[in-house]
Amino acid sequence: MKLKEIYSLAVKLGIEADPRGKEGVERYLKSLKESYERLPEKEKKLFDQEKLKNPYSDTRILSGDPDMEIKGVLAGIDMEVGEILLADRLREKGQKIDLILSHHPEGRALVSLHEVMTLQADVWHRFGVPINIGDALISERAKEVFRAFLPINHNRAVDAAKLLDFALMCVHTPADNLVTRYLQQIFDEKDPYKVSDVIDILREVPEYQKSTKEGVGPTLLVGDTNRRAGKVMVDMTGGTEGPEDAVEKLAEAGVGTLVCMHMSDKLRKKAESSKVSVIIAGHIASDSLGLNLFLDELEKEGIEIIPCSGFIRTSRVN
Repeated sequence: MKLKEIYSLAVKLGIEADPRGKEGVERYLKSLKESYERLPEKEKKLFDQEKLKNPYSDTRILSGDPDMEIKGVLAGIDMEVGEILLADRLREKGQKIDLILSHHPEGRALVSLHEVMTLQADVWHRFGVPINIGDALISERAKEVFRAFLPINHNRAVDAAKLLDFALMCVHTPADNLVTRYLQQIFDEKDPYKVSDVIDILREVPEYQKSTKEGVGPTLLVGDTNRRAGKVMVDMTGGTEGPEDAVEKLAEAGVGTLVCMHMSDKLRKKAESSKVSVIIAGHIASDSLGLNLFLDELEKEGIEIIPCSGFIRTSRVN
């Protein structure tokens, strides 16, 4: 596969699993295009054209020729300067590595992370939170995230990849969409009765089995294992965690148990006061699951996947 084909596949799979639905994504892109067309010419020249066809600003080709053929991929959760030096060392030892693939964004994909957060309102809306309330809640949180990432030195890893002549790409929200859909479908089908049943279901998934053996498996953060689970919501997409007030609105909408990658102490306290059970499935294991669901499609095309940087590689191809 060519690099640009891998990139296009990531966007395609992300849209197929997007909580907004294909129609919702198309409406988002149409609205963005209309906003772009109203810009002054001098601003159009600076506009990121990829946004008009890719709704995920945290998923980008960061270096490399889009037409280059990819046969070997070094993939990990965080691919920074150290991992790029590792790729160079492995290449010196004869390992075929054409592409460094990171889950977490780098470069301009990192500084634009806040832009994907709006889809969280659509996730909440599917569980009964009015969309206008969701939009208002996520808007303030997205601004907070933007301010937090703005001063970061975004291009360190990108510069290292370019100097060592590696293609570098990140796949963030599309992979998070895949893991969210995957787990939500399981919980909807199995309809767990107790909170303990939710944990048991997670531990049946290979990535969570492995993380459990490492001591970082699914953990009950809020609630009691004997409490009834109620409506189970998987909250694993949309850039990073949302605002604390969203937990209260989800509780009012009838959500009984949240399954998350991680949760800050502010959100934990809000969940406790809202009587919502919270299970932390595990950040790296969850990211690994989403990345695996994407990378399996590359494996089917004969591309070798070399895992590193905490990535728990589990193939579902066979």
